[in-house]
Formats: sequence, structure tokens, C-alpha cells
Amino acid sequence: MQVHETRAKVPEVFSQKGPASPETMLDLRLALVSSDMAGLEKALMDVSTPGSPLRGQFLSKEEVESFVAPKPETVSAVQEWLKENDIVAKKVSPAGEWLSFSIPVSKANALLDADFTEFVHTGTGETTIRTLAYSIPADLKGHLDFVHPTTVFVTSVFGSPQFIVPPKLEAIQPALNLTSDAVPASCASTVTPACLQALYGIPATRASTTSNKLGVSGFIDQFANQADLKTFLTNLRPDLTSTTTFTLQTLDGGQNPQAASEAGVEANLDIQYTVGVASGVPVTFFSVGDNNRDGLNGFIDLANTINGQAAPPSVLTTSYGFNEPDLTSSLANSLCNAYMQLGARGVSILYASGDGGVSGSQSQSCTTFIPTFPSGCPFLTSVGATQGTTETSASFSSGGFSAIFARPSYQNTAVTTYLNALGNTNNGKFSRNGRAFPDVAAQGNNVEIVVGGRSGLVGGTSCSSPIFASVIALLNDRLAAAGKAPLGFLNPFLYSTGASALNDITTGSNPGCNTNGFPARAGWDPVTGLGTPNFAKLLTAVGL
Repeated sequence: MQVHETRAKVPEVFSQKGPASPETMLDLRLALVSSDMAGLEKALMDVSTPGSPLRGQFLSKEEVESFVAPKPETVSAVQEWLKENDIVAKKVSPAGEWLSFSIPVSKANALLDADFTEFVHTGTGETTIRTLAYSIPADLKGHLDFVHPTTVFVTSVFGSPQFIVPPKLEAIQPALNLTSDAVPASCASTVTPACLQALYGIPATRASTTSNKLGVSGFIDQFANQADLKTFLTNLRPDLTSTTTFTLQTLDGGQNPQAASEAGVEANLDIQYTVGVASGVPVTFFSVGDNNRDGLNGFIDLANTINGQAAPPSVLTTSYGFNEPDLTSSLANSLCNAYMQLGARGVSILYASGDGGVSGSQSQSCTTFIPTFPSGCPFLTSVGATQGTTETSASFSSGGFSAIFARPSYQNTAVTTYLNALGNTNNGKFSRNGRAFPDVAAQGNNVEIVVGGRSGLVGGTSCSSPIFASVIALLNDRLAAAGKAPLGFLNPFLYSTGASALNDITTGSNPGCNTNGFPARAGWDPVTGLGTPNFAKLLTAVGL
């Protein structure tokens, strides 16, 4: 046996309780080594890069799976090991790179030369069973990527911003036929769909195609309320039919109860600023339940579910995430690779960058900067936040540099320019060669939503991701109407021909860790990325 993964210490929010009961059943996953992820990455860049002869020629589900599926010898080596130990595992991903089985703690300890222990999260009181080290047979090296969940301690999932009902929040009637330079004065204190139409030139006209779909992720029992959506549309998008709604898809025992008391701030925000901004684009709400056994709140299960779909949505927005140090590099890479698969099939993946400035997903004490995940994954688009009608950085906008993922070539020039200008500021507090985020930004403060029948304001990059995703969905609609392919993985476009179609944000910063964080400046910066959308310019940039 060879030690495969170890962890020196557990996060401070966990305390050790004692050995796990030998009879307790553990749901374990095996990540098998894929046959050719380097080949898939090349294919992704070929179909995503402006000027490439293969641009827009996305791969089929089967073509993607041929890269991802483990080699036959890998499958047989792992299956032989499982058979020797009387374990029957089932595939839990379309290409078969993930296997799942349940065994008691006593058997898991013996199988993996591990010491599964109970740990209690001091904030929530929840008990988690993990080990600080495990081993695998030497002959499985190169076949078995990792066993999960073993050494991963997820402290929290960010999402669910604070909902504030101001003393007097009047329903702001949208002014119609606004030009982009006529932003209502009220938008300085309350952001509505009409404000976004004015600021970014987002059209109010309805989408004309039905094949182009927009997906919205829902986690941690956040439910999207239909009645609140109707009130929101009646108040703030009276030009849309108030019965405009969304499709529900559930997994892991997910649901979407409609009692007013169960309406989720995050879920309502995400639905109201997709249905209410991407006018007429069909929206699907993915509600991931508590029966997820992927050790990552259902993130892996959702990625595998969408990868398994014959016709996945062409855009997926997620306003949840983690602090990168909570994940092992092997687990982070595995989830990132799942997004690579979706990108190769033409899906644009957008993630909120987080709300803690340089201190991570939420504001916290720190000595070195804390990158968020999945924003550090190079195969998706991370969205930061701005505020104000003369846009400036939102101070909470998470941004920085991954300590797991290297900087991808598509952002090399932009990031190097920024780092050269930054000089020695914050030296030693971040990984200068890491994948830099966010990529873009959108309004993220004082955004008006309806929850439980009441109007109120929310703030966070949770607002920004669905807004930017809606812009991409509307661009995809125009492309589909012209008989063209959707945009797919956005970053190679955004960092090249798309950069000049964004409003560059050059003021503000994202303080944290007892520093001023990173300053915004001309060009890309780790607060607002390349900037906020200009719909007319983006239409031109995508060739329309």
C-alpha cells in the first residue's frame, strides 16, 4: 500500500470528536484516471477560440465521453481490487470515471489503511466523518485518481445573500425605450431589470428561439417561488407576461416547495434576474437536494447530471461556491474537468466569484489571500460585482489568483499587464502564476427582488452572475436565429475579440485580510475582470 493523500490539519471550524463507529456506513466515490483530458482540453480550445477553423463545432456527448472515459486497463485494475474486497460499485457519471459504493467504517479503514474519525463543525454542529490520510495499492497508481470524501473538509457553501427591506421601497416602474445613456436616477440606489437594460443596452424584446436554454443552479435547500416571480414581473417587467415561469429539474431528492415561508433569497434572486432579464429565454431551475453523497453539496452530481443530458442548457449560472483551500487539488481538478466537458459541448458556465473581497467567499480573518472555487477553474467564467450608475467596483467582489490552477494562456497578456502595474503590492499574499479571476462583472449591489411577497434589496456577486448569464443567453438567441452556434466556453473570446465590447471598470478595490486588496485599473483586474457587458458591442463582437 502507498499513501495517496494526506492532510496535515483540519480547518479551524472543525473539532475532532473521536473514532467513527465501525458500523457506520460510508458512501465513497472513486475517481478513475481519464484516458485523455489533455486531448479534451485541446478540443475545447479549438472550438472556443476566435479565429480557430473549428470555432463553434462543438463536440457531441459521445465524443466528449471518449476523452473522459478511463482506459480499459484502468477499469479492470480498479474492478479487480474491488472484487477482491467483495465490493460492488456503480457508475455515477456518464463516461464512467466516477464509481460509487457504500461500506462500513471498519471496512473502509482496512481497505484504505485509513482512520475515519468524527469531526464536528463548530458553527453548525454537524458531524462529518473524514480521515487525515489514506493509502491505495501501489499497482493502482495511475489508475485511481483519488477516493472521496476522505481528506476534504468543506467549511461552508457561499450563497444566500442578506435580504434587506428598506423603510420605503417603492415599486419602480420601468421606463421603456431607454437609450443606454439615459439611466434613471433611481438606479443609483435600487437596481431593477430596467436599470440593467439602460446601463448595458440589454434588449427588452423577447427571444425568438426555443432551443437555446438558460440553466440556474439551486443548492442548500434554496427554493424558487413562482408567486414571487409573478409579483416581480408584474412590478418590474410589466411588458412580459406575468405568468412567464421556469422549468424545474430535480436531483438528489431535490424539490421546490411553494409556501411563501420557504421562498429562498438566493433562488428567487437567480430566477428573477434570469427570467426577468433574459426575456423569453426558456429557464430551467436545477434543484439539488440533500441526498447528495458526493461530499461537495451536490456540485459533482449536478455537473454529472448535465453532462449526461442529450441537450444541456447553453448557459448555466451558479451563485454558490467554496473557499479553494477547503478542497484538495485532486477534487478541484475533477470538478473543473466536468466543466471542461460541458464547455466542449458548447455550454457557457458562469459562477459568482464570491463576496469576501480578497478574503474569500465571505469576509473572514486571514493573513494570505483566499481564492474561491470554482472561480479558479480555467474552464468557466467567473463574475465579479460592480455598483453605481457610474460603475465602480463593489468592495466585496472576490477576486485574486488560484493556488491550484495555473494561469491559462488566454489570459496571459491581460494578467501580466496588471501584475506589472501592481508591482510589489501584496507580495507574498497570493500566487502570481495562478489562474486569475474574475473574468467579467455586472451590477451586484442594492438589487431589487421579491421574497415571500415582499420587495427588498440584496447584494453580492450572486446578483452579478445571473445578470451576465442572461446577456450571454440573449446573445445565443440572436446567434441561433441567424443559424449560428452558441458562444460556448466564453473566456478565449472575452480575453481577445470580446474585451473591447465590455465596459472597463477602473475604480475601487476589494479589501480583506487587513489590506486594501487589489485595486481596479484599466484593462483586466482581479476585482471586476475585463468589465461589464455592452450588448450592442457584444452583438458586433460575436459577428451579428
